[in-house]
Amino acid sequence: MKAPSFDYVKPSTLSEVFSLLQEHGDTARIIAGGQTLLATLNMRLSEPKLLIDINGVRGLSGISVQENCVRIGAMTRHSEIEESHLIAAHMPLLAMTAPHVAHKAIRNKGTLGGSIAFADPAAEWPCCAVALDAVIVMASQRGLRRVNAGDFFQDLYTTDMASDELIVACEFPLQPSTTVCAFEELARRHGDYAIVGLAAVAQASGKTLSNLRLVFLGAGNIPVRARAVERALEGQPLGPELLVAARKALAGELAPAADLYNSAEMKLHLANVLLNRTLAKLTA
Repeated sequence: MKAPSFDYVKPSTLSEVFSLLQEHGDTARIIAGGQTLLATLNMRLSEPKLLIDINGVRGLSGISVQENCVRIGAMTRHSEIEESHLIAAHMPLLAMTAPHVAHKAIRNKGTLGGSIAFADPAAEWPCCAVALDAVIVMASQRGLRRVNAGDFFQDLYTTDMASDELIVACEFPLQPSTTVCAFEELARRHGDYAIVGLAAVAQASGKTLSNLRLVFLGAGNIPVRARAVERALEGQPLGPELLVAARKALAGELAPAADLYNSAEMKLHLANVLLNRTLAKLTA
């Protein structure tokens, strides 16, 4: 299919972007990497009257270590995160996740901000943002607004972002030296949309995990934090009996929907497989 007719503008400053968003509201869409938006246009799933290309706006990309966080600009490409020495040193969860994001050609064009804003339940970055307790930084004519990732994702493709706002960065809190993390996902082929995935962050002392954050992708309309599993595992040495308790807790709080290829039961089974793999990595 072909995309519907739309107007196109490429502003060079944020003030221009804000004016356009204020004027056109819900009929305008931001285009950055375009790896998701262009597909939805061609399938007529999105029919904006105006596309606002922000590739000419300076200051929206880059990775830096701040006093208490790693700040990643919204226009930073997936491949930049994948190849960054700063990310590898300070945010290893993002480094190990990046190769799972689509295919290399898409990682070269797609952006962190675009993935967060689109809020695809099968996307990796929203899942990691919740696992790492990231803060989404948005800007508008009213100024900056910061929202915790756990509150930002509200429903299927629905976020806390207003129609006149633009994501400008994501801030990932720096982790203690005892932090361990892991990322696992299962897909029909590497680079395809994940059937189910799991991002995990914890403090480890031998086989004992504390401050555990387990967040599943592909298991609900938004990234799903498995709080009951976290409580079951908190502060106890990992062993066979504890794993059984964790699986029971997961079955009680995870209710994935079936898709074209996988039943809900299959997704729950795969979530358990990933839970076992992830816990083994965290305590290795």
